[in-house]
Amino acid sequence: MLLPILRVFPIVLACSLSAYAQDKIANAVVYSVDSNISYRDEAVQDSYMRERCKLDVYYPVGQKKFSTVVWFHGGGLTGGEKSFPEGLKNQGIAIIAVNYRLSPQAKAPAYIEDAAAAVAWAFRNIDKYGGVADRIFVSGHSAGGYLTTMIGLDKQWLAKYDIDANRIAGLVPFSGQAITHFTIREERGIDRKQPVIDEFAPLFHVRKDASPMWIISGDRNLELIGRYEENAYFWRMMKEVGNTTTTLHELGGFNHGDMANPAFPLLLRFIKER
Repeated sequence: MLLPILRVFPIVLACSLSAYAQDKIANAVVYSVDSNISYRDEAVQDSYMRERCKLDVYYPVGQKKFSTVVWFHGGGLTGGEKSFPEGLKNQGIAIIAVNYRLSPQAKAPAYIEDAAAAVAWAFRNIDKYGGVADRIFVSGHSAGGYLTTMIGLDKQWLAKYDIDANRIAGLVPFSGQAITHFTIREERGIDRKQPVIDEFAPLFHVRKDASPMWIISGDRNLELIGRYEENAYFWRMMKEVGNTTTTLHELGGFNHGDMANPAFPLLLRFIKER
């Protein structure tokens, strides 16, 4: 009598697992992508703006009130292309990947203006996808981290769109510059090893009332020259002006290029905790 029982059990188990798998598939979140959406007013666009001022939206279909990450790529403000980081996909959130104008075809503050325009677009349009404006987070790696903190701390850029920068739910720059970006210095004929802190430095705009921020850096011994140290000073000065919602994270063992992958779980944790 044991033989028939042993034969039946795998069949029953297989059927149960199949039903379970089908149920999981039926309940799985489906994601969709809208590509190459212009986020600048067509009336002010030249040919280069029409080429570069585009964004893509990755979003969970049929979901409501989800969080959104506006993601700015790196590339030293001279290169790079919009893409959806793998570490942020399938996490129940929307991702807005942004292209912006690049030097030398454009000069400061063109790329900062573009970053603000893209975030403004998110505030005005994410509800059409099911998201909510009070759950918009801004992040990016390297040059993208610099743009994150510039539009998040210097309120003039979003004010042009009647948006208070403090409406951003959180800022998470990955290894961004806190002093004036080296590309802006080079545009002015200043050597990249000559530090400058002026209106194009996030450090210049430290504020007590800024949105919550996690500053993430690679290993101080492996990062780009001075990158950890300027971010540590950035964190310290935010603390000195009375800000209590800024935290500094150093990812030991990871250099500038490699630090993004281990930083994505921190970004997701940051979103979850807000």
